Amino acid sequence: MRTSIATVSLSGTLTEKLTAAARAGFDGVEIFENDLIGSPLGPEEIGERAADLGLTIDLYQPMRDIEAVPADEFARNLRRAEHKFRLMRRLGADTVLVCSSVSPSAVDDDALAAEQLRRLADLAQESGIRVAYEALAWGRHVSTYEHAWRIVEAADHPALGVCLDSFHILARGSDVKGIEAIPGDKIFFLQLADAPQMALDVLQWSRHHRCFPGQGDLDVTGLVRAAVRAGYDGPLSLEVFNDVFRQADAGRTAVDARRSLTLLQESAGLTAPPAPVVPTGFAFVEIATADTARIAPLLTALGFSRTARHSGKPVDLWEQGEARILLNTDTGSHRPEPSLTAVGLESPDPAGASARAESLLAPVLPRRRAPGDAPLDAVAAPDGTEFFFCVTERSGDTGRSGGVERAGWTGDFAPAAHTPDPIGITRVDHVALTQPWHHFDEATLFHRGVLGLRPHASVDLADPYGLLRSRAASNEDGTVRIALGVGASPTEDPARGGRPQHVALVTDDLVATVRRALAAGARLLPVPANYYDDLAARYEFAPGELDTYRELGILYDRDEKGEFRHCYTVTTGRVFFELVERSGGYDGYGARNAAVRLAAQHALAE
Repeated sequence: MRTSIATVSLSGTLTEKLTAAARAGFDGVEIFENDLIGSPLGPEEIGERAADLGLTIDLYQPMRDIEAVPADEFARNLRRAEHKFRLMRRLGADTVLVCSSVSPSAVDDDALAAEQLRRLADLAQESGIRVAYEALAWGRHVSTYEHAWRIVEAADHPALGVCLDSFHILARGSDVKGIEAIPGDKIFFLQLADAPQMALDVLQWSRHHRCFPGQGDLDVTGLVRAAVRAGYDGPLSLEVFNDVFRQADAGRTAVDARRSLTLLQESAGLTAPPAPVVPTGFAFVEIATADTARIAPLLTALGFSRTARHSGKPVDLWEQGEARILLNTDTGSHRPEPSLTAVGLESPDPAGASARAESLLAPVLPRRRAPGDAPLDAVAAPDGTEFFFCVTERSGDTGRSGGVERAGWTGDFAPAAHTPDPIGITRVDHVALTQPWHHFDEATLFHRGVLGLRPHASVDLADPYGLLRSRAASNEDGTVRIALGVGASPTEDPARGGRPQHVALVTDDLVATVRRALAAGARLLPVPANYYDDLAARYEFAPGELDTYRELGILYDRDEKGEFRHCYTVTTGRVFFELVERSGGYDGYGARNAAVRLAAQHALAE
């Protein structure tokens, strides 16, 4: 189906918004009245600019407080409408949005509303324009799509139909099944927006907290299916009021919006982009640093050994069990401190994963590759982290990908002499990636849609300087877990500060692993004694167990499925490590303990 976006969903001037929409691959736009009024270009010039960019103008919006009003007020409304219809002809738009009235002078009279909308449609038809009547969720007398359709049906005019808006419908909890009873040719327009569930006045919820489909909690997919079953074949159009989007780069927001519509059409069964290729594990985590002197001793203390060196790049491979860390010193001057820059994901089909990413507008990264290097497909996440789709060689075997023999990435590394001294770490449990504050929802959609991971519920973490938002995404068996957290504030350059990122490493016996790490010189994050007093009040422990945790700085959590023990190293540059032990079916991340960790990190930084 054709795709469209309302200019109110993007930041910038009208011409900037049109350019962003076209570059992202949209077919059309809705022109918001304020955008046109504030533009130095005339309607004809705007129409020409849109046409030059390959965009149609699918809707002009909005007209308000038109129907069910006293005769003298309606006469003024018709005069206003006549002027707007002339403007729309100059603009090249053939459909106008009319919102249900919120005027104090509007009366609760469906017959009058139908009569006045019929007269408006007569005037519109003379100009070759259609009227799409939309029920605002806070409309004075008409607030549901069912009510709006009854009025349109009673008016019985070929130039009058309904506009269905997913937010107005789903925010009120209306049953979308009724949409299928509306003739498809009377659904003139479909506006789409998602939103997180929030206990807010619906007007404030709508004006400030909408998001793109797939980023919130509303069943936008079900609504689209119902409209298509009814026979709707017009554009899928995004109308998203969001304070963050209005401040963000229009080009980036438009790409995020277009990705959301691609995923929406896939989930509704309307299109079939390349199928998601779910990763099966972590191949490696890459840390970039201009000097390994700070991070190498920590890796050694954590039981890692430098096992190999890349044959053509200044990259060392450190290993312990199935946990692999790359230290890359080819960083330039912009990353002097250790920073987590890339994640390798084990993929059953790297080429398929890359094709999926391209179809969803994820930037595929060019890679400097020597003739003998293994092919590695990589894309950039919203926070700049590079994700590589990998096959890891084991025991000298050639990896197999999608039924095709494929060289593993470890074949690019020459073995280095080393003496293993492991401390019990077996693999990577999860990575925690800090997201730019204004692209958190984009990141969630990326990890779900592009990487094929399942997002978990969003949680708030208490920080000494405010609340932080966090949301994890994982594959079904938990062998790939990525925790997304909000990073630097809008006024802070993420490259120069903000919150560090971290790698969590699994051990089957955390107490023994921590003792060996401490003996090897690892510096672990100190935990306040008050935490253990509180822990004693919440849980019962075996004799001496809590004393051991207190001695070693181990944090503890449990749920109905199992237990979680974990601790942290102090931060080195922009990176720290977490050691974790999961038992039973515990599937969380110790969110209850995040406040203690954050406070301790702030205390060390002061």
